[in-house]
Amino acid sequence: MGLLEDKVVLVNGGSQGVGAAIVRAAAREGADVVFTGRRADVGEALVAELAEAGTKISFVRADLADPAQARGSVEQVVAAHGRIDCLVNAAGLTSRGSLLETTPELFDAHMAISLRAPFFAMQAAVADMVARKAPGAIVNIGSNCAHGGPPFLAPYSAAKAGLAGLTRNAAHAHRWDRIRINGLNIGWTETEGEDAIQREFHGAGDDWREEAARRLPMGKLGQPDEIADFVVFLLSDRSGVVTGSVIDWDQNVVGAQD
Repeated sequence: MGLLEDKVVLVNGGSQGVGAAIVRAAAREGADVVFTGRRADVGEALVAELAEAGTKISFVRADLADPAQARGSVEQVVAAHGRIDCLVNAAGLTSRGSLLETTPELFDAHMAISLRAPFFAMQAAVADMVARKAPGAIVNIGSNCAHGGPPFLAPYSAAKAGLAGLTRNAAHAHRWDRIRINGLNIGWTETEGEDAIQREFHGAGDDWREEAARRLPMGKLGQPDEIADFVVFLLSDRSGVVTGSVIDWDQNVVGAQD
């Protein structure tokens, strides 16, 4: 039996990168998985990939910047499966902006995806769990930028700091409902999105991964499949009573110095 056998899991922002890795891991561990994304072609390709293995998988096209669609992603899962057991909020933007350069539009875009969408998706998921008097588990994918971040990620860092606070607040509010809510503040991770960002904003060449790995303590970037395994553990009963934890999933230690 897999760690998520017979669980209904929604992964928001699950069509690529870390989110897609979580979808694959949850499906492998026996869950019925629904995931959202903005691009239908990418989502349907992932469905086709996993359906070949006999997994129960479905895709919902959604723009999570719209609060109604963030709530609606959960409502569609409940309508199709009768319930939601687990929610992962994995969507995020990494577009650059410093304090002096960030426009109100860029600020709002980060808040909409990294903070407002998780808020209203959790609202809908927790409402279903409470109505059924059933336990549940939620994991929010944050960033180590929640601790401050580099100057060129000002709105991103602000949104992820808000997500960390939201995670703790919701976990405290619903611990007596047996709903466990945790977060992962992930560090520099190797994804297709990061590759595009490095090339577009930092002029990186084909060897940027190797160059980055040489500067990191473990000799490699974070890997989406490793993050996904950790998320599955937090969603599963194997993580026990853990709630309200925002874990730094990184190889640099916040507050330490050489």
